[in-house]
Amino acid sequence: MRLLLVSNSTLYGSGYLDHCADAIRSFLGPSVSRVLFVPYALSDRDAYVAKARPRFEAMGYALDSIHDLAGGPVAAVERADALFIGGGNTFRLVDALWRHDLIEPIRRRVAAGMPYVGTSAGSNVACPSIRTTNDMPIVEPPSFAALGLVPFNINPHYQDPVPGSTHMGETREQRIAEFHEENSQPVVGLREGAWLLVEDSTVLLNGTSGARLFRRGQVPEEIATGARMEI
Repeated sequence: MRLLLVSNSTLYGSGYLDHCADAIRSFLGPSVSRVLFVPYALSDRDAYVAKARPRFEAMGYALDSIHDLAGGPVAAVERADALFIGGGNTFRLVDALWRHDLIEPIRRRVAAGMPYVGTSAGSNVACPSIRTTNDMPIVEPPSFAALGLVPFNINPHYQDPVPGSTHMGETREQRIAEFHEENSQPVVGLREGAWLLVEDSTVLLNGTSGARLFRRGQVPEEIATGARMEI
């Protein structure tokens, strides 16, 4: 399996996918010519495609959207060379994946070697569940179970506790601790500007900002950019 799981689509001070464009090009390589885009995380799918397509074309890849191809979504996945699932609302995204019967076809194709690129919500759904998303449940999916392409969960856009903050809501660290009161999967707090390169059982952390690894019953571990993660 080959996955590129990015924390965020846009980094402050740059344009859409600018901060990870080189990583995407390196990941997909010259053997891929067309990428299948899954825009289900946003309500205006046509506008989302209009944003993503020129960015991928600038990287050298044609972009087809799963929502407007003849033959339906499952057939589109079956014939895709590579898959890109973009960010937005994770509940809406996983709901659409279940409703369109895409969970098993995507699992099967990725297990067979189809490259998978996810950003934000698209990285969330690569995990066993979406229980560590930051999003509001604006829809009620049939299940919180996701694609299960990796054996850990991700909290994208992870923010560190701010010393001296007067905000009385839970920090991300506290919310992940709550997750571990009920669940056992490790969680990668993936800061903006960071991404995970997954090749079979190897997980490499790249980007500019690092990550924190949370394990149930253990002190969180700081992971530096360039490290191979044992998860």
